[in-house]
Amino acid sequence: MKSALVTGANKGIGLEVAQQLARHGFFVYLGSRNLESGQAAVQQLRAAGLTNLEAIQLDVTRPDSIRAARATIGAKTSALDVLVNNAGISGGGSQSARHATLEQFRSVFETNVFGVASVTQAFLDLLEKSFQPRIVNVSTAMASLTLYADFANEQLAYRLPVYQASKAALNMYTLNLAYELRGTPFKVNAVCPGYTQTDFTGHQGTSTVEQAGQRIVKYALLGPDGPTGQYLSEEYFPAPATCPW
Repeated sequence: MKSALVTGANKGIGLEVAQQLARHGFFVYLGSRNLESGQAAVQQLRAAGLTNLEAIQLDVTRPDSIRAARATIGAKTSALDVLVNNAGISGGGSQSARHATLEQFRSVFETNVFGVASVTQAFLDLLEKSFQPRIVNVSTAMASLTLYADFANEQLAYRLPVYQASKAALNMYTLNLAYELRGTPFKVNAVCPGYTQTDFTGHQGTSTVEQAGQRIVKYALLGPDGPTGQYLSEEYFPAPATCPW
């Protein structure tokens, strides 16, 4: 049975991704900062008939938690086939490039960038043992420099400078990781799930959680001819188009 790790998987898009991967036959490790929340999520999915799941305590901002999660999963499986770096924070709904504090930037980057890099590096050896390793970093169309350089577009007037900066950095990390892993079986992509109705957005949005999960899982299930090093936002740029960086 193939295996997958989804970070921030106790609710929202992460939980939906875990559920869909489990239905595709993966054994899914649900990374959750709070283990009890992760266990409750597993019980919820088991009540729906899915048994191929396990909650793992994983705080992506804490090196000791990442090491412990790596040791736990490494003791249970010799290879990891999919890593979905879903855990992320917005940093709050009111942000300013002029007035945001360094503490705000550090907090958001700790989760959205440093956390992704730390988890990926910790699990890379297990992923290398897979025949078709896949890494999906959950991004956003709000990180597009091309789109947000259009100051005249009134649809882009809502901006979150701290959050957007972190996701733009995540996109560059994704691109360079894919570059370093070119010529190997790895597929590494950044995927925007869309404007999704979850706690993260105050349950507003144009996409359901199921739709968002499908967009991410699609790139976790890529075949050998699938893309790598891409930034994809299918809500706004339907496949095969890619989101402008």
